[in-house]
Amino acid sequence: MDIVYIEGLQVETVIGIYDWEREIRQVVCLDVQMATDIQAAAASEDIDSTLNYKTVSDRLISFIETSEFLLVETMAEEIAQIVLSEFGVRWLKLKLGKPGAVPTARDVGVIIERGERF
Repeated sequence: MDIVYIEGLQVETVIGIYDWEREIRQVVCLDVQMATDIQAAAASEDIDSTLNYKTVSDRLISFIETSEFLLVETMAEEIAQIVLSEFGVRWLKLKLGKPGAVPTARDVGVIIERGERF
């Protein structure tokens, strides 16, 4: 298997458990690695033969911008399910960060793996 990835995708959303967090939009940042086979796309140079990272990015941006979550854990699970079910990905590794959540840390969040390990 090959890996198509998106790194450093930043999206504003409502995320957090505190009342003040429910009233503002905060940035979340995600990195996602997705297992796929790129051989057909490489041979044909046809974008329709590959996992299009622009299409995946657009879908995730749209979802995250219009969603509200209390926990990054819940958001991560929802993102993973979208990628696995809508894009035919067999395995993914997702890092979802909430920069600024802890003032003395550059970033905090979760890293999850879902699907069939290759």
